[in-house]
Parts: sequence; C-alpha cells; structure tokens
Amino acid sequence: MKKTVLVSVLSLAMFSSCVSKKKYVELETELSNTQSNLQRTAMEKEEAQSKLDAIEARVADYNSKINSLKESNDEKMEMNDLTVMSNNTKQKMRATLAKVDQSELSKATSLEDSINLAVSYNLKQSITEDSESDDVQITVDKTVVMINVSDKLLFRSGSYRLNSKADGLMKKLAEVINSEPSMEVMVEGHTDSQTMVPGSHIQDNWDLSVRRSTSIVRALQDKYNVDPAKLIAAGRSSYAPLVENSNKENMAKNRRTRIVIIPNLDKFFAMMDSE
Repeated sequence: MKKTVLVSVLSLAMFSSCVSKKKYVELETELSNTQSNLQRTAMEKEEAQSKLDAIEARVADYNSKINSLKESNDEKMEMNDLTVMSNNTKQKMRATLAKVDQSELSKATSLEDSINLAVSYNLKQSITEDSESDDVQITVDKTVVMINVSDKLLFRSGSYRLNSKADGLMKKLAEVINSEPSMEVMVEGHTDSQTMVPGSHIQDNWDLSVRRSTSIVRALQDKYNVDPAKLIAAGRSSYAPLVENSNKENMAKNRRTRIVIIPNLDKFFAMMDSE
C-alpha cells in the first residue's frame, strides 16, 4: 500500500514538473516575441521620427526660401518702380518733392507714396491758378488720378452751363488728357441732397449731375479737341457725398465734379515741369 502511494506521489510530481517546464518554455517564447516586437516598434518609431524631422527641416527650409524670395521680390519691385522712370523724370520728381509741404511729405512711407505726392502737386500747379487752388483737390491712388472740382468753379447754382471762368481749367485739363493717347477719362457729376424747385426744367439731382458731366465732356470734345472715344460721362446725383449734407458748407463740398484719369508718369512730369 505504501509502495503504491509513493509511486502515485512521484508520478504526480513528475507530471507537475513537466507541465511547469512546458508553460515556462511557452512564457519564455512569448517574452522573446514581445521583446522582439518592442525592439522592432522602437526601431520603426525612431525611423518615423527621423523622417518627420527631415520633413520639418525641409518645410522650414522652403519657408525660409519663400520669405527670402518675397523680400527680394519686394525690393526688386520697388527698384523697378524707380528704374522704369527716366533719369529726367527722377530728377523732376525729386525737384517737385522739395516743394511739397513737408508735413504731407512726412506721411509718405514708400516710393509709391512719394510719386503720388509729386504727381498731385505738379498736376495741381499745372491746371489751377492760385485763386482756384482751394476749389480743386487732387488725389492719386496707384496710377489713377482723381480731380475733385468744386461746382462754384464750373457752374452757377442749379445750372449745367459751364462758367466762362472755367475756360482756363478746362484748357489745361484737355492738355493733360491729350498728352496720353491711350488714356480714358471719366467725368462724374455730384450734387448735394437739395431737391429741385418744383416746375424746374431740370427733373431731379440725377438729371442735374448727368447734364453737368455731359456739359464738361462736350466742352472737352468740341472746344478743346479731346478724342470723344476717351471720354466717359457719368452722374452720381447726391448718393456719393464726401460729407453729410448737414449744413451749407458741407453741401458746397458735395456739389462737385470728379474727373478720373490714368496718367503716364513720364509724360506728366515732362508736361508739368513747374519752375
């Protein structure tokens, strides 16, 4: 009996030992596989990070080149603005800027601003007399020149017939327009907000603004030999005011004619060489 029990115990021990060893081998294999996977994952991560770093470096390099090219292009554009003008024009521009109000000149932050100031100054000196200076305002946006002329310099109140005192301005304006064959000129009539007198031969402010612009266009064509193909007549009535129509002074500012022209800088400075 004792012998039988002893054999059973030994058999159980051997069986348990065999099971444990097999399980151990399985666990050892699983551990080895896991370690291999971890090592492979670590290598893949390192490789991916390396690729990411390389991509980020290329992006940074491209951005740097783009910024460098942009700065270079901006500088070249500014230089080109200078080089497209003749030396004679550059000299005239510098001479003109010396005469410009220094408070206005101090606001010029770029070459374009300086050119605009010079064009505005020379054009105003060319087309106006001293007595008319306050009635003519000139602004330049890029290459577009906008001339605002007060109606008191051009028309009597409520009329669309040009004053004879406007002849000098019209003649000089025609010289400017005729200086550039490809130039187009738009003449815009503007009124204040007052309505027409009942029974008037003028229907309303639309009618008045258009008639005033066409009066100027006809005069430029018939009296000063401006090619009509270059002219555009337009009326804005009272719907594009400079200021609120709240008092007589403001209404006077809004009664105006706006003349929009696109100049050739060389021809402008050659023609308007103010001594």
